[in-house]
Amino acid sequence: MTISTTSPRRARNRDGRRPTRAGRSILLTSGLAITLAAVLIPFYWLVIASTHSSGEIFGSPPPLLPGDHLGDNLASLQDTVSFGRVALNSLFIAVLYTLCAGTVCTLAGYAFAKYRFRGSDALFGVLMLGLVIPAQVTLVPLFKLMADLEWLNTYQAVIMPNLALPFGIFLMRQSMGALPDELLDSGRMDGCGELSLFLKVVLPPMKPALAALGIFLFLFQWNDFVWPLIVLRDNASFTIPVALASLQGVDDTDYGAILTGTAVAAIPMALVFLALQRHFVSGLLAGAVKG
Repeated sequence: MTISTTSPRRARNRDGRRPTRAGRSILLTSGLAITLAAVLIPFYWLVIASTHSSGEIFGSPPPLLPGDHLGDNLASLQDTVSFGRVALNSLFIAVLYTLCAGTVCTLAGYAFAKYRFRGSDALFGVLMLGLVIPAQVTLVPLFKLMADLEWLNTYQAVIMPNLALPFGIFLMRQSMGALPDELLDSGRMDGCGELSLFLKVVLPPMKPALAALGIFLFLFQWNDFVWPLIVLRDNASFTIPVALASLQGVDDTDYGAILTGTAVAAIPMALVFLALQRHFVSGLLAGAVKG
């Protein structure tokens, strides 16, 4: 009696059947390809539509190749909403907000992670309630506060209310919680003051988390629409989302110009992500688990 020593997996391979691992790999690759197509197709159509007029965009079939109206759409944007000025407004506000809010969130996260004071856990819990409270609930009191401060139609009215962003503080607290306390104690024994300790010992290992925080804050402010719409009154101070919304008319809407402005607005977001993508995932993972 002959006993076969060939494993069932190898026997199936010889019969022409794919191994389970290969089948799973094919399914995974197919799923990723479908997901990638679902994500990229809208962006592709956005870029293509930005080069066509409104009539061509709603034609049948819709355009799939670049057109020759990009210059006309850009000129219409500039003539209607002074798009160059609007883009500079958005860039200035987003960069300044990222720097200021990043500083506030980093300092607050460090304080919650490495300093123990009475009521710190309760205070952090109250702060985290901001993650579950809808932003619309605070619009009226914030507007009243900005009016009392005479900050309406100013950049500080757009920037100041969201400096202490709960998610940013949470991310930095979790990331800084992974730093060994012994490292900080060693720095203090070497004569470092608290500010020097923060700048020279705490911040260098936090570069991935800071990059993730910077991307999140920049995109949050760059894409913000409701709050700038409420506090900004002058067309010259509009941000890109507010300016594009003003192009929508009751009887006539220049969709070619709107889609061109949307495509141009996506460029800074892509550049920021590409510049910091190496640190983005590792920064989020560092903030996901407290060491």
